[in-house]
Amino acid sequence: MSQEKILVFTDGSSRGNPGPGGFGVILSFGKKRMELSQGFRRTTNNRMELLAVIAALEHIKNKKYTVVIHSDSKYVIDSITKGWVFSWVKKGFKDKKNPDLWKRYLALHPQFDLEFVWVKGHAGHPENERCDELAVEAATKAPFEIDAWFEANPS
Repeated sequence: MSQEKILVFTDGSSRGNPGPGGFGVILSFGKKRMELSQGFRRTTNNRMELLAVIAALEHIKNKKYTVVIHSDSKYVIDSITKGWVFSWVKKGFKDKKNPDLWKRYLALHPQFDLEFVWVKGHAGHPENERCDELAVEAATKAPFEIDAWFEANPS
């Protein structure tokens, strides 16, 4: 008997770094599939990569299934799977970027059974390519949300 899993595919985009940005997400469970995206007027690529993961997790209501997150972001995948983010917490995120989003992620992390898969970006992976399209479209078309934390802390 195979265990059902929620498959999540994510990507982020920034047109300039910083610049207008967006994220794209595909959520897939059995025959159900949903796409999410959002654009921001000024942000960074890494923020959008991480926000894509957060948005996906925030959207998942049924937490009894393993969630497999696919991302082309080494920043996101390595920070989590290599445990860096957990040591950043102990140091109060001193000299680390995006503490607001990492704290948001960390509030979600213990609620799920998570697996992370790195996929090579722009290499023909169908879901990754679709997430890239969603992220770029969100980054280039108004209306844009305001990444308030980033705009107040642009370093």
